[in-house]
Amino acid sequence: MKAIPLKTSIFAASIGVVGLFSACSGSSQGQMQQQAPQIAVVTVEPTNSELQTTYPAIIKGKTDIDIRPQVTGFITKVHVDEGDYVHQGQVLFTLDQVQYQAAVDQAQAAVNSARVAVDNAQIQADNQKRLYEKNIISESQYTTTANQLAQAKAQLAQAQAQLESAKKNLSYTVVTSPSNGIIGSIPNREGSLASPSSAEPLTTVSENKQMYAYFSLNEKDLLKLTNNGQYSLESQLEKLPRVKLQLANGTIYPIEGKIATVSGVINNTTGAASVRALFDNENGVLRSGSTGQIIIPEITEEAIVIPQKASFELQDRRFVYVVNDSNKVVTAPISVLAANDGKNFVVTSGLNPGDRVVTEGVGTKVKDGMTITPVEAGAQAAQ
Repeated sequence: MKAIPLKTSIFAASIGVVGLFSACSGSSQGQMQQQAPQIAVVTVEPTNSELQTTYPAIIKGKTDIDIRPQVTGFITKVHVDEGDYVHQGQVLFTLDQVQYQAAVDQAQAAVNSARVAVDNAQIQADNQKRLYEKNIISESQYTTTANQLAQAKAQLAQAQAQLESAKKNLSYTVVTSPSNGIIGSIPNREGSLASPSSAEPLTTVSENKQMYAYFSLNEKDLLKLTNNGQYSLESQLEKLPRVKLQLANGTIYPIEGKIATVSGVINNTTGAASVRALFDNENGVLRSGSTGQIIIPEITEEAIVIPQKASFELQDRRFVYVVNDSNKVVTAPISVLAANDGKNFVVTSGLNPGDRVVTEGVGTKVKDGMTITPVEAGAQAAQ
């Protein structure tokens, strides 16, 4: 058997070890590449976003008029019922008229008596005037008669004024509607005493062809609306889109409304200003005193929108994971609008069109600096 030189054996062994190490190293790198997890990402692109902000609202008629009597008396007749639609001038209640009719009769009698006294004083004054012109009586006698006539005329005028007052009080016993509208609750019926000083009105007439929805905006909302005072409130109100009304049962009122006014005073207690939105109500669905939610849309053009699950908070700041060209995850801070739909955020800074944002495993299996195999979220959903 031919002997193999020692140096040749050592060299061959070395080659074998190196080859084995190289093979293991290549296999390890391949496994690492294969182990890069597939993670869903979304490529952000500008789009139009419409978010909604809701505010609790109280609904009232365009005019809610408390009906109160102007004289005291017992109710003898209720001419309407709750929920009736009435017209301006329509009779609603009749109060006891006996004492007021008696006052009219008495005042009329006083007027008649005063008129007779004026006639007698006029005759006496005319006679005295002729005698005075003939120098039969003195001037003082004639003046006294003329003064008596003037006094009788004054008493007649006073009696006529009292008659007008009595007639007015009598007319107040018939309570009519000051406007068109719907009758509210009627707490007092026939036989009840009605008085101008009563705590409760006889009823309320609500003009409900158009309804107001009252809600509040705080100081921050007002400053945002005017862009920190750069624009007038009136001009910005004109630019606001039409608003929606969510009813108490969760349904959306089919007719959109328009914000009409904002009060000029901020309540010191609540720190908010009262806002009024106007809604048409031809079908009478809206009723005064009911509640709802005003929905104000906030439209942003060329906005970058991301799913809320793609972000996380750390020390009052919001972050996302952006995938760079090397498929490595990099943490990026972002700013978002406060208003959101509960599923997405509108990003105001921190992202650019074309950025790839991780939408899967944020805060759990995805970490900063990690290498991943990005898969578009739409493609992953299809798989």
